[in-house]
Amino acid sequence: MAIDQKSGTELTQRRKLAAGPLSKGDKWFFRATAISANFAFVLVALIVVFLFVNAWPTLSAQGISFIFGDIWNPDAKHPVMQLGPMLWGSILVGFSGVLLATPMAISAAYLIVYLLPKPAARVATTIIDLLAALPSVVIGLWGIAVFSPVAISWAKISNQLLGWIPIFHVKDPNSAFADSPFIAGWIVAVMIVPIITSVTREIFSQMDDGLINGAVALGGSRFSVFRKVILPTSSSGIIGGILLGLGRALGETVAILYVLQLSFKINFFSVLESRGGAVASWILARFGEASNSEFHGLMAAGLVIFLVTLAVNMVASFIVNRAQPWRKN
Repeated sequence: MAIDQKSGTELTQRRKLAAGPLSKGDKWFFRATAISANFAFVLVALIVVFLFVNAWPTLSAQGISFIFGDIWNPDAKHPVMQLGPMLWGSILVGFSGVLLATPMAISAAYLIVYLLPKPAARVATTIIDLLAALPSVVIGLWGIAVFSPVAISWAKISNQLLGWIPIFHVKDPNSAFADSPFIAGWIVAVMIVPIITSVTREIFSQMDDGLINGAVALGGSRFSVFRKVILPTSSSGIIGGILLGLGRALGETVAILYVLQLSFKINFFSVLESRGGAVASWILARFGEASNSEFHGLMAAGLVIFLVTLAVNMVASFIVNRAQPWRKN
C-alpha cells in the first residue's frame, strides 16, 4: 500500500479493469470474429493485387491515355487499348439510374412505413425484396423484350417536347432511341430501386414517432413533415442506400449488355442516341475471344472500374461527414 509522504495517509490503488473478453468462450469468439473481419480486408487486397499484376502490362504500355483515349485495337502491331468511352458510359448510365431510382425508392419507403396498413405494408415489402433477388439476366431479358418498346416511345416523346435541350437532342431521329443510355438507365433503375428502398425503409422505421407526431401537432402537413423533419433526419442513411445502388449500377453487366449498343464513339450527354458504353459489359462482351494482350487490357479495365467505385464511396463518405459533423465524435 503506497503512503503519501506529505500527509502520511495511505493512497488508494486504482484497480485496473480487464479489457476484452474474460471467459474462454468469449475469447475464442472474439478471435474468430476478428479473423473473419480481417480476412475480408485481406481478400479485397488480394483482388486488387491480382488485378494490378495482370493490368500492369497494359497500363505501362498505354499510360494515361488508357483512361481518356477512345481507341480499342488489341490486334494491331502495336496494340492500342483505351477505355474512355466505356468508362464515361458507365458513369452516365449509373448516375442516370440513380436519378431515376431515388425518387421512386424514397416514395416506396415512405408509402410502406407511413401510409399503408401493416398487412399491406408487409406484402409490399415482400414484393420489393423479391425484386431485389431477381438475377440481372432475367431483368435484361425483360428489358429487351418488354420494356424497350415502351421506353422507345418515351424517348420519342421526350425528344419531341424537350429536343431543344442538348441531353434530349438527337442528330438522326430515324436511327436513335433504341439501345440507348436512356433505356439502360431505366433498366439499372429497376435493379437498384429495391436496394435503396430497403435501406430507406429501415431508416424511416427507426425514426422517433414522437418527433413526427410533434411536427404534425404543430400544424405540419404530410409533405412539410416529410421535407423538414423526416428527410433531413434520415439523409445520411438514405445516402448510404443510394451509394449501395450506385455501386450496383456501376458494376452491372448482363442487363446493360442486352439493352445498350456498345460504341467507342463517346456519348457525352445524348442519352437518347443509340450508342453508349459500360466497362463491365465491355469486359463481358470481349473476354471470351480476348487475345493475351487484350486479356491484360480487360484486367486493367476491371481495375479502373474498381477504383472508380472506391472513389465514389470516399466522396460520399466525405459528404455524409460534412452534412453530419457530430458523427465524428
